[in-house]
Amino acid sequence: MGMGIDLRDKLAKRAAEEIQNGMVVNLGIGIPSLVPNHLTKETMVMFHAENGITGMGASPAKGEEDENLCNAGGFPVTLNMGGSYCDSSIAFGMIRRGRVDITILGSLQVSRKGDLANWIVPGKKVPGMGGAMELAQKARKVIVVMNHCDKNGKPKIVETCTLPLTSAGCVDLIITELAVFKVNEEGLLLTELFAPYSLADVKSKTGCHFKIEEQIRKIPY
Repeated sequence: MGMGIDLRDKLAKRAAEEIQNGMVVNLGIGIPSLVPNHLTKETMVMFHAENGITGMGASPAKGEEDENLCNAGGFPVTLNMGGSYCDSSIAFGMIRRGRVDITILGSLQVSRKGDLANWIVPGKKVPGMGGAMELAQKARKVIVVMNHCDKNGKPKIVETCTLPLTSAGCVDLIITELAVFKVNEEGLLLTELFAPYSLADVKSKTGCHFKIEEQIRKIPY
């Protein structure tokens, strides 16, 4: 089952909590692209995209789109005051030099150790890896926002990834519609639960062992 619009926004809203003033943040396609819509006007952040933008704003209103202004997924965006354009090689140079504070991206699988598999399902047509490999390696914090299970109901959080890896041991935080996990040296730590889900729900839909924070935050939305 896919996510409804409101559920996608719930995850984007939670991911937005990780962003602090002055950060440079790269957003993947899908749910991560909704994150700018959930920041306060006081939060000064520069959103970066591999196609050569630093300083993206929120999604434009219908009819206000500029056909020349889009994110790395090809969707229309706006440009904030102070935003700038560059070519793709400079945009990747910023990533590889470690100038991106946070990357927020989707994934097909994440392992207990924070391995990321988000670029290909063998045998399926895909548009390409994009900047995922560089971002996973070089961003200072890697946040995965995804469905807890795939469309067949199989866990996407697993002991060992069965899909080709984008990067090993790179994920710091996982946000799904059920829960939030931190990834540390011991493995996964469940720190937050989305209402109305329980620990039992999460255990039944997670394909590996995880530890549980003593004080779990319950997220009402």
